[in-house]
Amino acid sequence: MPDNSFDIASKIDLQEVNNAIQQALKEIRTRFDLKNTKSRVELNEKERQILLGSDDEFKLRAVNDILQQKLVKRSVPLKGLSYGKIEPAAGSSVQQLITLQQGIPIEKAREIVKLIKNSKLRVQASIQGDVVRVSGRDRDTLQQVIKLVRETDFGIDMQFTNYRTN
Repeated sequence: MPDNSFDIASKIDLQEVNNAIQQALKEIRTRFDLKNTKSRVELNEKERQILLGSDDEFKLRAVNDILQQKLVKRSVPLKGLSYGKIEPAAGSSVQQLITLQQGIPIEKAREIVKLIKNSKLRVQASIQGDVVRVSGRDRDTLQQVIKLVRETDFGIDMQFTNYRTN
């Protein structure tokens, strides 16, 4: 009977993202090369997306760099962002959509479960919604699973949460 468990999750703190966007906007307004441009950074919390916009691709990249610096300072993982294409927008400007990752996609969850099962460690791994729950008897075995999953790059940001000992 498994006594210990933990969850592998992937969540981005939207409050920290919002704070980083506010700091980025403040810097954009004061930077000499971006003054008097139509540069903008907007957060859509419901859709979990960030919209970047500027006069041209060069300025858009500068806005993106500022945003990334602010996100890193606030401990928001850049692996949790997926960038869309740079598209033309109204008034000869360009925009780019960034999607924030919430939860582990089902394909990645299956890869994680497969990795754990192939490791021959005595644990059970199951997909529960957008998290992967790992349970087993021995705490040391669970620590080995965490180490194994951390060493493997799945291309997404992961946190190990909800560690329980019964």
